[in-house]
Amino acid sequence: MSSDPTRPPETTIAGDGEERIKRFLATASHDLQSPLRHIAMYAELLLDDLEATLDGEQLQSLRMIMEKAQTAQRLTKALMSLAGGTPQVTPEEVDLQALAENIWGELTDETAAGEATLESDGLPSIRTDPALFGLVLRHLLTNALIYRGEAPPHVAIAAQREGTDWFIRISDNGTGIDPVYRERIFEPFWKLPRPGTVQGAGLGLTTAREFLTALGGDISLEHSDESGSRFIIRLPIA
Repeated sequence: MSSDPTRPPETTIAGDGEERIKRFLATASHDLQSPLRHIAMYAELLLDDLEATLDGEQLQSLRMIMEKAQTAQRLTKALMSLAGGTPQVTPEEVDLQALAENIWGELTDETAAGEATLESDGLPSIRTDPALFGLVLRHLLTNALIYRGEAPPHVAIAAQREGTDWFIRISDNGTGIDPVYRERIFEPFWKLPRPGTVQGAGLGLTTAREFLTALGGDISLEHSDESGSRFIIRLPIA
């Protein structure tokens, strides 16, 4: 088969895509730092000034605002360092079960997917960066809720230790992905060519793979057909 002389080499396309995503991450993360810092600061000031006058639910909501803003600050700093080629990773012991349940609860509220179910009992604690790995989970679970089939969304998460690695499998009952796109789904700014595709930047799986690379792991599409998809994440144990 003859090559198309008008099409640049694949390496050039990939390289351009990587540079574009790095510029995007650096710019977005830098611009978010100031508002996030102010949100966290004002939440802390309100806690100091009003703690004695607020009831338990109000205090919990205000603490949640401050914690989420601080988490977002850590994440944007990590994104900036990732874009600069020197990722800052802060590993700690992470309760994978609690992390998955927290993210799932937030996403089902955001997407009004109250009928969606999560199967994830007995997930282990792992040592990783909670902000970066949490965003990886968020991307995968968001896709499972958005690219849904006719049945209510169902996601299963399972983890297995093999040698010096954790293998975490995330399965859904969504619309599936054509095997021909097994690697293209990880390309920056690329989206599945299907009718009614949800609008977005096309960076979710790309950034998930970048974060996992920074964590010493990787991700791939292990299986997909009309019954759903299964992604597999590899993370080093230490």
